[in-house]
Amino acid sequence: MTLAPRAVLVRRTTEYEELVARHGTHGQAAFFLASRGRDIEEVADRHRRTRRALAEVTSAVPPAWRQARVERADLDRFLFAPEDVVVVVGQDGLVANTAKYLTGQPVIGIDTDPGRNPGVLVRHRPRDAAALLAALPGTAVDELTMVEAVADDTQRLVALNEIYLGMPGHQTARYRLGLDESGGAVEAQASSGVLVGTGTGATGWLRSVWQERGGALALPSPTEERLVWFVREAWPSPATGTSLVSGELSAGTGLTVTVESDRLVAFGDGVESDAIQLRWGQTVRVGVSSECLRLVG
Repeated sequence: MTLAPRAVLVRRTTEYEELVARHGTHGQAAFFLASRGRDIEEVADRHRRTRRALAEVTSAVPPAWRQARVERADLDRFLFAPEDVVVVVGQDGLVANTAKYLTGQPVIGIDTDPGRNPGVLVRHRPRDAAALLAALPGTAVDELTMVEAVADDTQRLVALNEIYLGMPGHQTARYRLGLDESGGAVEAQASSGVLVGTGTGATGWLRSVWQERGGALALPSPTEERLVWFVREAWPSPATGTSLVSGELSAGTGLTVTVESDRLVAFGDGVESDAIQLRWGQTVRVGVSSECLRLVG
């Protein structure tokens, strides 16, 4: 017997919920914000819009389907099944946070705050949910390229936007950097870390570094199997170089980093709490992932 699809609704705690949890009551949270010249109604209104959107999406799930909800903070402990349809209700970043835990399940991004979110990944409104769910699995999806880091001890990390390799706290990282296509050339470096990103990530952190470098590299599109990478603030010295500080990675090619600090980390999409831990002498390779995010257009 084939299981009915399961709609997994992903949300994150709202700013209002965080404020009330921290201060105990609505009144105390309101007093705290008022003492800093802010009105709690601003965040309370966004909270109400999010709640209404979540209720509308929940009611749109076909009656024969199963349902589950998961908070962003619990994504690393949630078991997604192959037959799941993932509905992210929130911001663009929440789609990126969810992507790394999926293995090909279709994702529908629902924008709870149009005009405030760019809407790159949360492309739909709550009112669209019923039609989108009913049309699956025949609906067209965009296959967005992802980036992965694989360490020599089999630790693996996948991200939708970018992977950062460097010191916890972003202090100076020491390592040896090599490129597959450079004929085996390796350079010892000291820097603020290495950033490797996708076409989706080209709208965020990656783009800010790209702009600072004058935009010489062509940024990839979200569905293009190509990555760009930058070394942040490389420091020249008698022992460290700055000749390999940016470039592209096509499918099948990779960037290798061999650790020469006591500890480096690699984390994806800004989630430092879920990082690969790397010690002196370990090597990690970063490249285009074999997995992609299947985002409903």
